Amino acid sequence: MIKKRSELREKAAIILYQADVIEKPDIEELINNNCDVKSDFVEELVFGVITHLNEIDEIANKYMNKWTIDRIDKMGASILRIGIYELKYTDTPEIVVINEAIELAKKYSDDSVRKIINAVLDKYIKE
Repeated sequence: MIKKRSELREKAAIILYQADVIEKPDIEELINNNCDVKSDFVEELVFGVITHLNEIDEIANKYMNKWTIDRIDKMGASILRIGIYELKYTDTPEIVVINEAIELAKKYSDDSVRKIINAVLDKYIKE
């Protein structure tokens, strides 16, 4: 069964969260454990974020007001990283990226983190 992109984005966020909390994670294994079918989209998001992690975190930190990405919860950080990756490296429409990130943040993070994610992505696209 083909999953909707929003479901795949959620899988990617969970995988990135797990990779963040596990010491020396096996990314391929995390992807296989979380995805019942192979998904190029999940792999692109996961490996894209990991590949560009330092740059993505610099962007996030630039737009966080007196905060850094390592101060928000790990799931929130994963969601934000996917959002920045998609805005910078894919042709997904900006409004879709922001809406998807907000919906995931509503499900997995508290209100303050959701607001931070929204603000960072909003500031990034306006620059």
